[in-house]
Amino acid sequence: MELDPVLLSRIQFGMTAMYHFLFVPLTIGLAVLLAMMESVYVMTGRTIWRDMTQFWGKLFGINFAMGVATGITMEFQFGTNWAYYSHYVGDIFGVPLAIEGLMAFFLESTFVGLFFFGWERLSKLQHLLVTWLVAIGSNLSALWILIANGWMQNPVGAAFNIDTMRMEVTDMGAVIMNPVAQAKFVHTVAAGYVVGAVFVLAISSFYLLKNRHTDMARRSFAIASSFGLASALSVVVLGDESGYVATEHQKMKIAAIEAMWDTEPAPASFTVIGIPDQANQATHYAVHVPWALGLITTRSFDQTLPGIKELVNLAELRITNGINAYRALQVLRTNKSNAEARAEFSRHEADLGYALLLKRHDVDPLKATTRDIRMAAEGTVPPVALLFWAFRIMVALGFFFILLFTAAFLLSASQRFEQYRWFLYVAVAALPLPWLAAELGWVVAEVGRQPWVIEGVLPTQIAASALDGGTVLFSLLGFVIFYSVLAIVDVWLMTRYVRMGPDEALGKSTPAKNA
Repeated sequence: MELDPVLLSRIQFGMTAMYHFLFVPLTIGLAVLLAMMESVYVMTGRTIWRDMTQFWGKLFGINFAMGVATGITMEFQFGTNWAYYSHYVGDIFGVPLAIEGLMAFFLESTFVGLFFFGWERLSKLQHLLVTWLVAIGSNLSALWILIANGWMQNPVGAAFNIDTMRMEVTDMGAVIMNPVAQAKFVHTVAAGYVVGAVFVLAISSFYLLKNRHTDMARRSFAIASSFGLASALSVVVLGDESGYVATEHQKMKIAAIEAMWDTEPAPASFTVIGIPDQANQATHYAVHVPWALGLITTRSFDQTLPGIKELVNLAELRITNGINAYRALQVLRTNKSNAEARAEFSRHEADLGYALLLKRHDVDPLKATTRDIRMAAEGTVPPVALLFWAFRIMVALGFFFILLFTAAFLLSASQRFEQYRWFLYVAVAALPLPWLAAELGWVVAEVGRQPWVIEGVLPTQIAASALDGGTVLFSLLGFVIFYSVLAIVDVWLMTRYVRMGPDEALGKSTPAKNA
């Protein structure tokens, strides 16, 4: 059987990205919690808050190191597996990626080092400043990655250069202030705060169940519950903003998430549950909430949301127009001074990427038949069932976290941990759930963009390097083995330090007192 190098490259990048993202949100969330804990220590002078900062800081350090190790390999893949992508948009995509590298590997890493080795060398206020800079640095690092990713979702501030045959920056400010990137940033960061809060809440609950390190556990439980409640509420609000922005710039993604095959009269209803059937373009056993989708995604009563069928017809028209741009581009490749070809290209430039969709089906755009164009248009529909269920599970988990942190906040305020031990078990069991929600969020964001690597500009199929399937399979297996070893090491280290507890982990011979 012939191996598909593009599919294998997608699997490899998806696997490494999702594995890397196991560490990113915890780094973002824990960094802010550490800064909050140390702030209390500096304000009160009570050493238990310093011990808490140092203990959770050790777990943060393990997670940070794993994040760095897994993040480096991802950036190399743009050159090894996605060479044409790097050539085509490197001038744009490389800028935020380079700034993120400077932030993560120079600024952030420097302050992380000072955090661990500066306790006895810096004053209280100096060390607190370092800790807050670690938190700020981790957030800024995420910002630049999401600016790069947001541009892939909504390619603003750039244009195709006929002379170089590549996409180039026309307005860096527009790239940075991209509304999709900004919405993704605040939503992703808030989700990271939820991950950090659940992590601290679950381990604190474990200590309370075991009646170990209760002084630290109660305080950690309290700060995690309040911070987590605010973060969980923010995720819902900011998620709504992400949906609104996607409605403006990625209509097919929204239609696929809702399994909305036909355009409905405004405001459209929201499908709570159902069974999407992509083959027959229908959703079986659907339960609808009237008006809900239209009000949430458009914030109006009269704006219509296009269904999948309408968007496929629009894609068909854009492919037809894009062929004209592609034809003019072939002339310009041999004669860049041809004024007529330049004018023709300018008229249809916005649809050039749609003509390139034909190459995904091994069809020369200049020889495409009506059937070929229709087939390429139908290929703009992403996997509907996957997006439909991934989104709903993610949203359900988001509301679960609000309930979890609300209950935790009330228990912490009343100091009634012993009376509700069942809740402590629930909190411990909830430990993996924020990671599941975060990963599902990326599935919705990235799978929902297919078949585009850059929305409306460059199809995924032609962005890959000219590699044979066997080569990509070999590297994929290598990554699986390497990342599996890292996963085992990470879980072992985390579990070891949690079982040790703060006293042994910090090298204390006696339990930390409420000094």
